[in-house]
Amino acid sequence: MRLALIDCGTNTFNLLVVETDHTQFKKTVFNTRISVKLGQDSINEGIIGEAALERALLAIDTFHKHLLEYRVDKTLAYATSAIRDASNGQEFVQLVHERYGIRIEVINGDREAELIYLGVKAAVMLGEQPSLIMDIGGGSTEFIVANSQGILWKHSFNIGAARLLEKFKPSDPISEAEKNAIQQHLRKATDLLFESLPTFRLQELVGSSGAFDSIIEMIHGEFGGEALVVQKTEYHVDPLHLDNILNKVMQSTLAERKNIKGLVPMRFDMIVISCLMIRFVMQSFAIPQLRVSTYSLKEGALADFLNNPT
Repeated sequence: MRLALIDCGTNTFNLLVVETDHTQFKKTVFNTRISVKLGQDSINEGIIGEAALERALLAIDTFHKHLLEYRVDKTLAYATSAIRDASNGQEFVQLVHERYGIRIEVINGDREAELIYLGVKAAVMLGEQPSLIMDIGGGSTEFIVANSQGILWKHSFNIGAARLLEKFKPSDPISEAEKNAIQQHLRKATDLLFESLPTFRLQELVGSSGAFDSIIEMIHGEFGGEALVVQKTEYHVDPLHLDNILNKVMQSTLAERKNIKGLVPMRFDMIVISCLMIRFVMQSFAIPQLRVSTYSLKEGALADFLNNPT
């Protein structure tokens, strides 16, 4: 059986095609992503703009061609923050179903966090001690405290990189005053995080794919760290390399970021916000270590399907 998993995120749409016998993963057939930037210019107004909708539909059209090319038997599609919060989100979902026969399930933040956990658990070796999992999206950011046994605490906050970028519109390069303003906003927006996390003894942050993949790729490109390869799903990040790459990104202009080795074009604009968020969390909770999972929501949806085939 060939199963396709589509993650309609705020910044990117992701497609994973796998072979499975309903209960066991056999192999990856195809994997791709397309930048759609659903939140560009209008995410904080609760609507998906016309240009963004066109980009999203073009991405789905491309994915549909791949579904036919790889003779997919079943498709599971999920939509997250930008679509669930937009007044015209359901209009997009309906249009996709009418044109392509793809049913997109719009999931809430709790469900999104659950699928992210399942994806991360499939990628990294979680232990008995709790880890803090962080998934930086365009519209929302999910925090999950979990260990190998399950989720201990979770919450989805509407502080995605695209939302913050649209709200603060930082200068080029970002100024210290703008950094401080964003950090103050993050502190106010995450009161629940500050109330809840001190009850856990957290020794590591586990970053879920996306911007964290870019951290690995930039460290490899700039400092000769490990390369991001398909066969490897878990990375330990050297603290000194992490500090250096966060500084480099947050001090850079757009022109300079275009020359950072390993940074892909779709992340040129939002990577500064993402790096600021990573440092904010690690410093706020005195977390000394970062690991990166190359798996996230779509791999979690695969694990969920294999555990509960329908």
